[in-house]
Amino acid sequence: MNEITPVINKWYKHENGDLFEIVALDSEDGTIEVQYFDGTIEQLDFDTWEEMQIEEAEPPEDWSGSVDIDDEDLEDLEDEPEEDIHDPLEYLDRQD
Repeated sequence: MNEITPVINKWYKHENGDLFEIVALDSEDGTIEVQYFDGTIEQLDFDTWEEMQIEEAEPPEDWSGSVDIDDEDLEDLEDEPEEDIHDPLEYLDRQD
């Protein structure tokens, strides 16, 4: 039986290695909403939680698990000014 208390924004790991985060708790409904590293969301009841074989885990270093973006796409998203601008507001003003 699992004695780990579910805490929002904490990460846990199934015995099979799947990482997930608690994203919501509803004590009135008796449910726990978890989001797996790949973005899948699942709702569990507290009884199911207590039966799970899990352990606490560190958050993944790679945040992109739940985001469907390739490395090549990230390069296109980089928006760096061509000139050396020290004031962010000045950079935004020039975006017109």
